[in-house]
Amino acid sequence: MSASLLVIACGAIARELMQLKKTNGWEHMEVQCLPAELHNHPQRIPEQVEAKLVAEQQRFDKVFVAYADCGTGGALDRLLEPLGIDRLPGAHCYEFFAGSQAFGQLADEEPGTFYLTDFLVRHFDRLVIQGLGLDRHPELRDSYFGNYRRLVYLAQTRSEDLEARARACADRLQLDYHLRPTGLEHFEKALAHQGPQERSWQN
Repeated sequence: MSASLLVIACGAIARELMQLKKTNGWEHMEVQCLPAELHNHPQRIPEQVEAKLVAEQQRFDKVFVAYADCGTGGALDRLLEPLGIDRLPGAHCYEFFAGSQAFGQLADEEPGTFYLTDFLVRHFDRLVIQGLGLDRHPELRDSYFGNYRRLVYLAQTRSEDLEARARACADRLQLDYHLRPTGLEHFEKALAHQGPQERSWQN
C-alpha cells in the first residue's frame, strides 16, 4: 500500500495542504485534488468526491475529505456520514482558515463581507471576474456584489505582492478592504489527528 491516508481535497487548498504535509512529515498522507473550479459549482462537489472514493477504495486505510460544506447544502455530509468519513469543519474554507470563532466575529461585524484566500487572490480574474462573466458584462457587478460592503483578505501567508493584489480586487469590486492574517494554524489542527488507522470506511 502506497499510503494509509487519502486526502480528497479542493484544488484551491492544494498549496497549503502540500506545505503542511512537508512541514509535518506526513508521509502516510496522499493528497488528491479535485478542480478548484468546483468552487463556482458546489452542487457537483459530492458526485466528484464520490467518484474519487469509488476509484480509490482499495488503496487506503482511511480517507479524509478536505472540503467544508462549501455550498453543498448538506449533500456532502449525507454522502460521507454513512461511510464514517470526516471532512474539514465549518461551512467553507474561510471558516476553517480563520477559525470558527474568529470567522463568526467577522460575520457579525459585517454580514455583507466578501472573502478572499491566497488562492482566490492569485486566481481572482479567472475564478471571479471571468467565472461570473464580469469581464464580458461589468454591469453585473451590482447584481453580484451590490449587497456587499467590504472585502476581507484572509491571508495564509504574509506577502506584500498578494496584499497589493487583494487590495486591487477590493477596488475592482468597489468594496472596503480589510486584511486578516490567519496563517495555517486552524487548518493544521483539523488535519493533525488524521493518521494511520484501521480502515474506517467501506464501499
